Amino acid sequence: MQFTKTLMLLAALTSGSLANVDKRSTLIPVASPTSSSPSSASSSSSPSSGGGSSGGSWTATPSSGSYSTEGFGSRTSSGGGGITYAGNTGNPWGSNIIQVSESDAANYKNVAQFKGQNEESWNVVFFNKCGPDGEMTGWYGNSALTFELAAGDTKYVAFDDDSRGGWAASSGSIPTDNNGGYASTWGEFDFTSSSNGGWSGFDVSAIVAQNAGLTVQGMSICDALGSTCSSINPDATSVDNAYTTAETDIGGIGGNLSGGGAVRLAVTIDYKG
Repeated sequence: MQFTKTLMLLAALTSGSLANVDKRSTLIPVASPTSSSPSSASSSSSPSSGGGSSGGSWTATPSSGSYSTEGFGSRTSSGGGGITYAGNTGNPWGSNIIQVSESDAANYKNVAQFKGQNEESWNVVFFNKCGPDGEMTGWYGNSALTFELAAGDTKYVAFDDDSRGGWAASSGSIPTDNNGGYASTWGEFDFTSSSNGGWSGFDVSAIVAQNAGLTVQGMSICDALGSTCSSINPDATSVDNAYTTAETDIGGIGGNLSGGGAVRLAVTIDYKG
């Protein structure tokens, strides 16, 4: 089974019909990068409900076989199909994406570890494909979670099932295009997708940044339980299994993970190769 293109299609949309609509006046502003969403703040201090993990690493899984949902909001129903498919965006919106502690990370099903090759602080903002308005506007000023990644920091983020979205990262403020969309390099994800038979997928994409004529930041995402990676070096001097504008219409690039089991993504911000 080839995993269909997931969040890459969001980047492609910014050069399509959505690019002609200024969404900024109808969307909430992104939170300060040093703040957390209410759900992420509560989850980081809450005990996990998944039981002890089999091993001490964040890549381990619960020995009970039951994954924690502590800190997530309720799941929203899916709708649409194909490019307009709306996955779980959390209720309240964005509560499907939470920051967790290193000790709790192994108890969740879908987890990403964030490190960096950065020598200064970088800001990372997370968004669902669909915004609070229910349209494909999630990356237009919305924030499910934000944090600052200082040099040497390691942070962990858990994602509820059927979550589809991305994150943008940059030193300083996240750049935006003329329509107010996040226009740095993106990491894109689709976890335990109900529209793709439970498969998960990920990729790095520079499409939005390149379409806006802005800087392409380096980023790498690797499947920590396998061998697949997707990466882009600064200014797209090296691209491996990732999206640039040249691959806008190509599906299946990035990581395609079958089985519906645990996903562990190792993310490197400001990746230089």
